[in-house]
Amino acid sequence: MKKTDGGITAPAGFYAASAAAGIKYQGRTDMAMVFSEKPCNVAGTFTQNIFKAAPVIWDRDIVKGKGVGQAVIINSGIANACTGEEGLRICRETADAASRILGIPADTVLLGSTGVIGMQLPLDRLVAGAKVLVANLKPDREAGNQAAKAIMTTDTHEKEVALETEIGGKKVTFGGMAKGSGMIHPNMCTMLAYVSTDAAISGTLLQKALGEIVQDTFNMISVDGDTSTNDTLLVMANGMAGNEEITEENEDYRIFYEALNEICLHLAKEMAADGEGATKLMESVVIGADTKENARILAKSVVCSSLSKAAMFGCDANWGRELCALGYSGVVFDPMKVEMWFESGDGTKKIRIFTNGAGTDYSEDEASELLSGKHVRIISDMHMGKESATAYGCDLTYDYVKINADYRS
Repeated sequence: MKKTDGGITAPAGFYAASAAAGIKYQGRTDMAMVFSEKPCNVAGTFTQNIFKAAPVIWDRDIVKGKGVGQAVIINSGIANACTGEEGLRICRETADAASRILGIPADTVLLGSTGVIGMQLPLDRLVAGAKVLVANLKPDREAGNQAAKAIMTTDTHEKEVALETEIGGKKVTFGGMAKGSGMIHPNMCTMLAYVSTDAAISGTLLQKALGEIVQDTFNMISVDGDTSTNDTLLVMANGMAGNEEITEENEDYRIFYEALNEICLHLAKEMAADGEGATKLMESVVIGADTKENARILAKSVVCSSLSKAAMFGCDANWGRELCALGYSGVVFDPMKVEMWFESGDGTKKIRIFTNGAGTDYSEDEASELLSGKHVRIISDMHMGKESATAYGCDLTYDYVKINADYRS
């Protein structure tokens, strides 16, 4: 398995396009399309927020129905969330329009929206944009990159990834693109993410793999503790690599699983690092937990702590905040057994800051220097068992408040 330069169009048979439809933004692209030459088995996971955006409901019905898709249309600027029956009608009309242009069934057209909640999408601009998208569809690297840019809102850069592996003697490729910067919290995580692959795999196993992988990737990131209305993660597999279809949990499935996990983890970490106003990726590693679930809870508690996040921004080795977050997580443990370290993201520097119920005699200057890096790791050994988990977040900066104080304008 190796990462390559590429994105959503890297696998065979996948095309992408972008368009400036004037949905909300001016002077930039704001619609994207991903299209497969052949129908795909589709798997997905979605927000657990009770207020689900109209495109989430549309996509969920397709995934839970026949689980087949061939195109995805995404817009940025307006979320089509909390828009009532009108929002659902716009989904139907958009899919119908794309169906007519592409010559595929409307129920194989998936949708995604991101942006301001409560505003109605302009259907005429969506339909006009869809026509431009179809005309611009290309299978090349640039088309995929432009699609990834078109779906951004407060993101500072596009998020893409591609990798190649071998399954059943055939080269299999995975590609991905995502957007996510704010309103992100572990509960199927707030974001839009799309993964393409030319692997042949049954829809049942595709959904099984995704449902498990999301727990330790997208569900382990947090920027601000707010779970969105629009969270959508879709995986499309068109089978054009020519491998024998994976229909059981054998060695081919294991290789597929590892590749999909790598794609999801890369995109998840990209989102966490690009949190609104963030200056660094904050990684919480919990080892020695008694259960996997407790390890996840403890790790997420640290990255969700506003005080810990603020201390990271100030490069302040105020380890009491991280310990406090472990303590109120709801997991029962012996505080006298806990050990904690700060570590640089590249692993070259590591400082033990807490052991045997008290702080260590570490250098504040060295700790501050370590915390000034772009990637900081907090390691907590609970000395309870053998389970571990990692959560991903970012620091909390002045700019986060600035961005969200006037987001609608």
